[in-house]
Amino acid sequence: MNKLNKLQPPKGLKPGQEKFPQSVLDWIAQENLWNLWVPKSYGGLELSLSEGLTKLKALARMDGSLGWTVTLCSGANYFIGNLNPITTATIFKNSSHKVCFGGSGAVGGIANRQGEHYEISGKWAYATGAPYLTHFTLNATLYENGSPVYTKEGNPEVRSFVVAKSAVKIIEDWQSMGLKATATHSFQIEKALVHQNDSFVYNHCYLPYPIFKIPFEVFANLTLWVNYIAMAEHFMEAGKHLKTGGLWDTMEQQLEKINKKVTKYVAEVEKQLEAQQNFSSQIIEEIHAQASHAVKTLTQSLISIYPYLGVKASHTDQEVHQVFCDYFTATQHHIFTKR
Repeated sequence: MNKLNKLQPPKGLKPGQEKFPQSVLDWIAQENLWNLWVPKSYGGLELSLSEGLTKLKALARMDGSLGWTVTLCSGANYFIGNLNPITTATIFKNSSHKVCFGGSGAVGGIANRQGEHYEISGKWAYATGAPYLTHFTLNATLYENGSPVYTKEGNPEVRSFVVAKSAVKIIEDWQSMGLKATATHSFQIEKALVHQNDSFVYNHCYLPYPIFKIPFEVFANLTLWVNYIAMAEHFMEAGKHLKTGGLWDTMEQQLEKINKKVTKYVAEVEKQLEAQQNFSSQIIEEIHAQASHAVKTLTQSLISIYPYLGVKASHTDQEVHQVFCDYFTATQHHIFTKR
């Protein structure tokens, strides 16, 4: 995981910018980065887990917003494996380089069944890359004839949907200190009629490619984990001229150990995929626990180092300041704030 991809930063990419300019979006499309995990038959790069993570880490080292946006949006395009084949063909054929999914993992609205369609209404927060998306993904509670639908266990039934941008209203409310260009705004939908083929369930896979056999929780943990590592490495690079002895050395040692740990887990996941083995709950929980612990370790190191970098490091035009803000904005993702 230490080997960085040879991608060169796109023209127009600047630390702390409020929104990516068209030149950056064109570069992302040209490099086909939205489709890291999408099969070649649908116009994607069809990367293995290790290949994709190496590329994501390289992007996050360039810029936190760039890495985070591509990670979450390519991660939403990863749902191609879960989509009904009819929907997959309709959306991805002949337009794959331009397809960009993104949305919310929260349950923020209702989907009222009407024959072969669902009428969807609701509001969802934190859609990374909102203004760059072509389609929004969301989770909604199912209703039928105006009443909630329940599972066999007696819980409200929830399904995921993909909705075209034309049916969505973006609410520009992202005002974070970091990851600004991710434009992680809220969005709202009012009575959009969505076909049942455009609904899906996590971990229910239609496509046979190995990458889609990875439990989504494992996939999400690993893809975000490499972003934190990359931002921490970028922080050290940006502040190297300000570095302060022992604390700096300690963080370098921590990063070396954490990188080795990620590499170990990626190798284990790919070995299980090759052997066509099912993922146990133990390995799923272990990867999450180790990722969470690693992020907490890096967080404490950044907090320990930052006060000793001097007043210059607090200037908003300094790269090290922006990386610091990006990292601590990223740590607020719900996966790593679980108690």
